[in-house]
Amino acid sequence: MSRRSTNLLKYALSALHYSGADSLIAPLPRGVGVIFMLHHVHPDAPAAFAPNRILKITPDFLERTINYVRESGFDIVSLDELHFRLTEGDFERPFAAFTFDDGYRDNLQHAYPVFKRHQLPFTIYVPTDFADGTGDLWWLALEHVIAHVDQLSLVMNGERRTLSCRDPDEKNAAFHRVYWWLRSIDERTARRQVAEMCRSIGFDARKLAADQLMGWDELRILAADPLVTIGGHTRSHFALAKLPLAEARLEMESNIRRLEHELERPCRHFSYPYGCALSADAREFELARELGLKTAVTTRKGLLHARHTDQLTALPRFSLNGDFQDERYLRVLLNGAPFAMLDAVQRTRQLARL
Repeated sequence: MSRRSTNLLKYALSALHYSGADSLIAPLPRGVGVIFMLHHVHPDAPAAFAPNRILKITPDFLERTINYVRESGFDIVSLDELHFRLTEGDFERPFAAFTFDDGYRDNLQHAYPVFKRHQLPFTIYVPTDFADGTGDLWWLALEHVIAHVDQLSLVMNGERRTLSCRDPDEKNAAFHRVYWWLRSIDERTARRQVAEMCRSIGFDARKLAADQLMGWDELRILAADPLVTIGGHTRSHFALAKLPLAEARLEMESNIRRLEHELERPCRHFSYPYGCALSADAREFELARELGLKTAVTTRKGLLHARHTDQLTALPRFSLNGDFQDERYLRVLLNGAPFAMLDAVQRTRQLARL
């Protein structure tokens, strides 16, 4: 999301909060539960140029979120319990699950102590390449490159482009443009592009995996705690929908079996990398069912409703976003009003195309 889009969304959420409109709309769209999506938990403040800041929240905000969710009447549950309540139609009390993608070391260092102190469950979805120390954190590598150059030259869609990167605003604009272009093309090609950018400034991007990701021994520490669920997240963190069927299945199945072997625990829950409609859709949802997974989550925005009983491998999530670390945004989003409005807009667009 661009900085302009982020600011517009903040204004909209604040307007719903201060007007009280979210509370008026809330009873219908609130739903039966929510799955929170997180990545990093770290106390450090972001730099002026930190486009991946949206993936980071502070331990303090995590603590405040947990307290707010519980005070709002939600039970904080494991994914096994969430699956049980959905399949049994047990909607007497709303429920919430906390999930982390990728397996960053700060999950162990800064998130785990918070959940342990409250004796609450959470889930970490892990790509096995990441646990092996060979993961390609290309989005962080791209940030590193742009942070260290005054201009970026690359071939995009067959044309040489030169993007100015002299100050944080220009760097943010360049990152946003290049990131979303990379997301739109073949992922192996995209990763080669970023690797070439890294070589051009003499940066070894492999350091990112070693510095930021948990290895197997660290994951075993977490997996030994009944509060922690370790879920699958593919072998190499590829957008599955871009892969041939056999390769997509292998990415999922090899990840699940390896996690089970290394951690000596069943792997029954899964997160699709990137998780948008262009990265995971009906084919991937069916693969998850075929592989016997209890649940699989997307990054499609929304709360849980009774209808998700029949969509257990295509569950939406609610992102705890580093740009929105404020209880008023959390309150409005948990009420469900913005998601209901988004659904209405999408339905209107679909009808307009008929």
